[in-house]
Amino acid sequence: MSTIKERIRPVFPFTAIVGQEEMKLALILNMIDPKIGGVMIMGDRGTGKSTTIRAIADLLPQIAIVQDDIFNSHPTDTDLMSDTVQESINDGTPVVTTLINVPMIDLPLGATEDRVCGTIDIEKALNEGVKTFEPGLLAKANRGILYVDEVNLLDDHLVDILLDSAASGWNTVEREGISVRHPARFVLVGSGNPEEGELRPQLLDRFGMHAEIRTVKDPALRVKIVEQRSHFDKNPFACITEYQDKQAMLKSKIAEARDILDEVVIDVSLRMKISQVCGELDVDGLRGDIVTNRAAKAFAAYDGRRNVTVEDIKQVIVLCLRHRLRKDPLETIDSGTRVMESVLEVFE
Repeated sequence: MSTIKERIRPVFPFTAIVGQEEMKLALILNMIDPKIGGVMIMGDRGTGKSTTIRAIADLLPQIAIVQDDIFNSHPTDTDLMSDTVQESINDGTPVVTTLINVPMIDLPLGATEDRVCGTIDIEKALNEGVKTFEPGLLAKANRGILYVDEVNLLDDHLVDILLDSAASGWNTVEREGISVRHPARFVLVGSGNPEEGELRPQLLDRFGMHAEIRTVKDPALRVKIVEQRSHFDKNPFACITEYQDKQAMLKSKIAEARDILDEVVIDVSLRMKISQVCGELDVDGLRGDIVTNRAAKAFAAYDGRRNVTVEDIKQVIVLCLRHRLRKDPLETIDSGTRVMESVLEVFE
């Protein structure tokens, strides 16, 4: 009989990842407050983007779902509940719950719209009068993380669908006058290599944060990364055990930050300054202001505080604004220098 260790695919521990602080911070803040709106991670090949993204799901506490529900419906929150579950509750049917790990769904590059959104069996609906829905990846990702590698190579139409669902928290599938709607609230994480082309500015703007990662140049650090990876490949469970305490500490830190997030306040004067920076940088719309406010609160909560400071804003503002400065699709993304110059001018 196979042991549980053999059945579960080991995941590289998040706390064992060396460097790439910007990417790690963006992911952690999105786990604390999923309403930040996801993160786009752009960087060189072989910099551990996929490894880091898969590792973050391991740090999240299990979630309660309605047993046997294909949409991971929440037992009490109607915004995260399918219509079928809502109807059952209204009819007085007792709800059986179970705990699952936070879903981590990979979207393959060649995925079709049906695969992403799900399909309605028209034949069954017409012949038997039964509305049968075959769930897609959006249904499976509800209350979890949806990871799209090489998002810049994905069809723009599909990227639009993903961003719409991530923003509204719902996915609607319509075919031949039959419509099915289900909750699809997830953290959208995209990664890509800038050499293969950028996303259109209007799509980029829909991502809450934009993290840039570069290949580590320091030889000592490179050796450390290689050694760590070799250690994990040779004996994954020994590596996981070694980092168990650090993982547990970070896990509880994220859980505590989630608990106090609603109590975190940001002073009016600081909110004014964030908006002043966005205005000076000529950021279109108000998404930049909203995301920066949310991210600063999440950062303060991560630090165990209930008041946002100037320092919190400085830590997150580049991640929230750098991808919103482009007006011309042929322009490259600013590394954050312009954002920081404006921040220093306004805040100092």
